[in-house]
Order: sequence, then C-alpha cells, then structure tokens
Amino acid sequence: MATIIPRYFQRTCRSLLFSAKSSQHGLLPPSIWQQKRCNTNHRISVGGGNDYQFGPSTDLQPQPSTQKWGYVEDPAAPGGDQTGGGIRGSGMYHGSPGGDDSNGGGSGRGGGKPPPKGEDDRKHKLKGTAWKIFESAATTGASLAILGLAGYSYHKYYKRLVLQKIDNAFKQGDPALNMATAGHSDSEEPWVMLEAQDKIDNIVSGKEEGHYYLLIGEKGTGKTSMLLAAMHKTKGEACSIMEAHADPEIFRIRLGKALDFEFHEDYIGSLFSIRGPRDTTALLDIERALNKLEKVALIRRKATGKPLIMIVNSMHLLRNDDDGKDLLELLQQKAESWAASGLVTTIFNSDDYWVYERLKQYGSRMELISVGDLSKEKAITALKNYRAKYKHEMASMDVLERVYELVGGRLAFLNKVAREEDMVAKCKQICEIEKTWLLNKCGLLGSDMDDDVMDQQKFASSAMVLVKYLVDMEKKNAGECGHYNPEIGHELPEVPLYRARQIMTRAEFIEEFDHLNIFTIDSKARVRADSVPMQNAFREVCGEPGFAQHLDDTLERISDIESLGRTRELTIKDLWYGGKYNMTVKNYKGNVEKSVHFDVTRGDREKAKEEGEDDT
Repeated sequence: MATIIPRYFQRTCRSLLFSAKSSQHGLLPPSIWQQKRCNTNHRISVGGGNDYQFGPSTDLQPQPSTQKWGYVEDPAAPGGDQTGGGIRGSGMYHGSPGGDDSNGGGSGRGGGKPPPKGEDDRKHKLKGTAWKIFESAATTGASLAILGLAGYSYHKYYKRLVLQKIDNAFKQGDPALNMATAGHSDSEEPWVMLEAQDKIDNIVSGKEEGHYYLLIGEKGTGKTSMLLAAMHKTKGEACSIMEAHADPEIFRIRLGKALDFEFHEDYIGSLFSIRGPRDTTALLDIERALNKLEKVALIRRKATGKPLIMIVNSMHLLRNDDDGKDLLELLQQKAESWAASGLVTTIFNSDDYWVYERLKQYGSRMELISVGDLSKEKAITALKNYRAKYKHEMASMDVLERVYELVGGRLAFLNKVAREEDMVAKCKQICEIEKTWLLNKCGLLGSDMDDDVMDQQKFASSAMVLVKYLVDMEKKNAGECGHYNPEIGHELPEVPLYRARQIMTRAEFIEEFDHLNIFTIDSKARVRADSVPMQNAFREVCGEPGFAQHLDDTLERISDIESLGRTRELTIKDLWYGGKYNMTVKNYKGNVEKSVHFDVTRGDREKAKEEGEDDT
C-alpha cells in the first residue's frame, strides 16, 4: 500500500532531523521521534487539501495538490478499523481541503462503503435554490414597498401643495389689481361715485352672501372700474378676478393663473407608476379647478366665516354657440351651489344681453345689477374732476354742457375728452367714429347690388329699418327743445325687444347688433342706441338726402332676389327673336280647313306696374 506523507509531517521531521546541527543540541531519541509521528497521525488527517504527497515543501510558492478528493480504494490492504486517519483496511477517504484537521479522514468499520454523496448534494442544492428565491422575493418586496410608500407620500404632498397654492391666490394682492393700481396711490379717492359702488363694496368685502351677481351694462360705463375699486379697498383679500375668453383653452389657462392651479402639468407621479389625470377637454380641466377651489373655500369658511369672491370679467366674449353655452352652464351650476352653501360669491360681468338671457333661465339665486350712463349732474362733475386731473384747469360750464350734449354720460368718452385741449372737437371726432362704425357694418348698397351679397344686405337693411324707426320716434316725441332737453339730460328713444324684432322682421339679428355695440338691450329688455354718439350717428344717417329711397331700393332688390330664387321661369326658344309656330287643321278627308299662327308679343313692364297700382 502506498503511503502518503503530509506536508506538515515532513516539515516536522525535517526540523527534528536537522536540529542536531546546532552546537548545543543533539539528535532526538527514536522514542521522541515516534511519539511525534504518532501524534501527527492522530492530529492531521491524511489527504488534507493543503498537503503534498512527496518531496520537500516550499512555503513561498506551494505546488497544487495532486491528491484525489473522496474515497480511494486499495484492494491489497487488509481490513481493519481506524479512526481519525482516514485509512481503513480496504481503502482511504481523504477529507476536503477546507475542512478542519480533525475531520480530515473518514471513519468506518471493516470494509464498508463511502457515505452517500448524491443525497447530500441534492439537499445542498435545494437549500441554495430556496435561499436565492427567498432573497429575490425579499428584495422585490422591499423595492415595491419603498416605491409604493414614496409614491403615496408624494401624492399626498402634491394634493396638499395644490390646495396651499390656491389658498395663497386668495390672500392679499392680486395680479390684476396690482396692474390696475400700479400708477395710483393708496389714498387716491375715486373721481366719481357710481350708484352701484356701495353694493359692490359690500359684496366684495364678504358682507353680502347667499347669491351670485351679474353686472350688465354698455361698454365703458365703469363696471370693471367699480370691481377693481372694491378690491382695492380690501387689498384683494379673499378675492380673485379673471378675464373670460371665447376659446375654452385660453379660458382654462386664465382660470389656472387666477387660482394658481397648474392642472397637474407639474405632476411627476408617473415616476412612481402613479397615473395622473387623463388628458381631456378644457371644460373638464375647468371643472377640476373649480372643485379644488371648492375645497379651499370650505377650509377658509371654517377659519374666517366669510366666503371667497370669484370675479369673471368680460363674459360677453364667450361665443353664443354650443361650447360657449356649455361653459356658461358649468359656471352657473357652480355659482348656484356655492351661493347656497355660502362658500364662494361669484360675480359675472357682461356687456351683452344674451348672457343675462341665458343665465336667467336657470338662475334661482342670481341677482342682476344694471349699470348705465351717468346722469347729467354726475357726468359734469366727473368731467370737471377729469379736467382738473389731466390739465389742471377748470372748464367753463358752457363747454361742459356742450360736451355732455355730444357724448352724454359715458365714462369712457368723458375720460377721452378730458385729456384733449379742445374737448368739443374731440366729441365731434367720437361721433364721427361711431358713424363710420355704423356705416361699415350696416351700409346699404341699393338696387344695384349683386345677388351674392344678399345675406349681408339682409343684416344691414334690418339694422337701418330699426335706425329709421328710432329716429322717427324721437322726432315724434320731441318737444319744443328738440331731441335734447337741457334740464333733464338725454333720454334716448327705446322699444321693447319683441317690438324691435317685429320691426326688423328678423329675430336673430338683434343679439349680433348688441355685440357690435350698435344697439343695446338693457336688463328690462328695452332696445335703444348703444350710446349718445351712436344716436347722433343715427340722426345724421337718416338725415342724408335720399336715405329713405335708398333703403326702399335695397329692400326691393332683396325681395326681387328672393323672388328669383323661389320662381322657376319657362321659355320657348323657338319664339325668341320673333319666331312663331304655324299650325294647320285638316278634316277627315285630308283637306285643310284652317291654319293657326302662334307667336309672342313682348309686354311693357312699366305699364303693367302702373296698371297694377291703379287697381290697388
């Protein structure tokens, strides 16, 4: 049987054999050497992973092991029983290289078999696989938990941040208010007090609640100025204002600016696999913004006990179509619910009547505030203040009277006139501008117009018919002073809305005229000229020579074109240019009995008209 000498044993023996070279020590006795050998055999297992079979060992650069791991059979060896050395009668079992020295060899009885290797490997593999599965599952679960917790925390933070930003939008200071009052001092008093100013102040300050309001009046009467003045008194506290627009997308952007709401455009929840609001129409985004405003208003109501004020200016800019009506209906529904709960007081501002007509249909909590021109006394007072502010001079009463006679009590016109050196000349220029606007939109083309412009001339002739009717009414009702009474001021002629539609013979045109600022419809459904300069333009147009005949010719031409469109004319080409038919009548024998000639003689249209008028 081959003998394997461990490397440790070689080093020990070498050190013992060559220790005699020392001058003070001699060789060890054989008994000591045998004892060392015996101890080494019992302590070191044969076939250790770091042992070598033969030759000297090298500590600096060990050679790779040439031993075989596992069981080595030696059939020539006698049976026996050994423990700890790994050598047994018929074979040897070498320990693993990484094991302890004491477990280096196997233990067996007689000529036994090696331990079962496949079952241990299978258990070891199952344990490793189970541990890897558990490790992967734990890592995935921890990642998902961290991702979910981070996403939920961000989602809650973002919702709270949105409400906080909307709440900040209703604190003191508003972008529209700051821009409007940038050039004015805080102590500056208004130049003229309008009748509705006190009521507007109470609404904006939160003293009046339970309703929503519609301000309606002509352009330039001071509606927006009253709202800004009321906001200036409260420094914009709990109040926000926005400008409406015909495009719902732009309306959405302006609403977001007024409320400081980004419509989830800055939402990054997708990083945490949290889906944000889906992309839809502008109307749905407006609904979301108003819902957020409602939450903020509820918190504010509990804290302060006052409602928020939301002002939507220039509501007449909305289109009178399906999209505009849907947006107006959405705003009215929110205004109704907020007014009932006292959370938000909504104020709509409009120049056109159709907004009031639409809101009135479902407005159970709506209150109407009508704003018109100033009376003569207030208009002259305002003009004095304007003149003193801009020119630092006091105008004479005659000039002030003349200015009021030409432009009336419209604040926008008074403000323009007061800035000029010659106020009367500026008034005449304003009247000329209004006349030009009227003729550009409603000019008549007469009897020579082409049939392609018939639709536009229907629109223009309807306006001119009503213009002529109002001027004739003014002449009829005028007293000794004419159309203007210096004592009471201007009283423009007006007719009910239904009567105006009868006069024009068209029901849908009057709303377009109101939008063009030619006619105006007040809160009582009365139709009149939009302003005093426009009424002056009515008089000048109707006073031109031949206006009535020109209007009649236009109406007649429109009637003829419509008649041609409804009439089908049949002609016989053989009779053109003097042609005729010759017909003969024969009897049963074939003889000609008579002949008939069929031709056409052109008639006289003018003579036929005269005969028709005589018959009537």
